[in-house]
Amino acid sequence: MIEVKKKDRETSESLIRRFSRRVQQSGVLVRARRVRFRAEEKSKRQLREGAMYKAEVRKLVGRLKKLGKFDEENFKNTKKKLIKK
Repeated sequence: MIEVKKKDRETSESLIRRFSRRVQQSGVLVRARRVRFRAEEKSKRQLREGAMYKAEVRKLVGRLKKLGKFDEENFKNTKKKLIKK
């Protein structure tokens, strides 16, 4: 807990500025953000499935480019088919 007491003849603005500086230096906000936005680690199975999916998509893009059929609409449709498998 960070505490700042008002000094004699200190303005409110300078008190707030001093408090803000103490909060920044303490790292409280950084820790709070780290906890709030923490991403859970993926399991080994999820990592493997993600890698396999990316490889499949790369292969699909290469095939579509060779055929000259690579456009956003066609790519989205075929990508949806991959997900449904």
